[in-house]
Amino acid sequence: MMKKEELKLTLDWDKTFPKSDRTDHCKVTFVNRYGITLAADMYSPKGVKGKLPAIAVCGPFGAVKEQCSGLYAQTMAERGFLTIAFDPSFTGESGGNVRYMASPDINTEDFMAAVDFLSLCDRVDRNRIGIIGICGWGGMALNAAALDTRIKATVASTMYDMTRVNAKGYFDSEDSEEARYQKRAALCAQRLADLEAGEYRLAGGVVDPLPQDAPYFVKDYYDYYKTKRGYHPRSLNSNGGWNVIGCESFLNQPILKYTNEIRSAVLVMHGDAAHSCYFGRDAYADMVNDSKYTDNKELLIIPGASHTDLYDGGDKDAIPFDKLESFFMTYLK
Repeated sequence: MMKKEELKLTLDWDKTFPKSDRTDHCKVTFVNRYGITLAADMYSPKGVKGKLPAIAVCGPFGAVKEQCSGLYAQTMAERGFLTIAFDPSFTGESGGNVRYMASPDINTEDFMAAVDFLSLCDRVDRNRIGIIGICGWGGMALNAAALDTRIKATVASTMYDMTRVNAKGYFDSEDSEEARYQKRAALCAQRLADLEAGEYRLAGGVVDPLPQDAPYFVKDYYDYYKTKRGYHPRSLNSNGGWNVIGCESFLNQPILKYTNEIRSAVLVMHGDAAHSCYFGRDAYADMVNDSKYTDNKELLIIPGASHTDLYDGGDKDAIPFDKLESFFMTYLK
């Protein structure tokens, strides 16, 4: 028996972006195959009748739907799509009886559950469904597209491969058996410490106060998550972060193994000033390598855009919404 958890959903407009007068908005919930109830904001174009193409949006990793996934969703709804921005399992307003854990399996399932929900929505054309994954959810979106044949078009924006960064460190600087062993040993020790303490230790969100010698991308994260630009009280990155052991299983589970078997359309977009750009470039290269399905794959590199510029546009309107609209209009037909 599929049962929904009773979630506490705020009715206030508590987003980090202004409410559009061109869209309708409501809260919805749906259940994934692990029985976890997910909370989402649904956006739809005002005054439009009939069945619509639909897009599910999630990310960044450690963010909530009131931040940039909601901005993407609302903007795409202004352009004619029915959209949902959802909180992944164990975070935000979504369910899960342990908080601030991540799982490459469960989080991929979150996207597929969103597709389930949209497929059964009476306002949606179930043959015209796409997804957008931002930051760490860009990698999850590619994994979902490789698994879910109902997804007709996928955008990975300013993506991370969370399995790669956990296993190899930033810029692959910890890519050795010894480094991975030390990580595994530390996480195993933390598991026992958590059980003895009776609670999970948080790893901490974006560092605050910001050290003067912080890397430029940490400064970018601070500028988004820790200021009025993007701060949200439910956001992990804005506050206490994931549990220390929250991403343990990512160490052993590369999620992009079968992306070169994706038959549907994929757009990978990244700023060339982003520290994370190598994730997008490499993911695209692996996706088209030895693939029979390259005609509908595209890599878009945006000059001058940093990682967080593709969260909310930064100060340069960096998110290419016209491109996103044309991409989805082309492939959700």
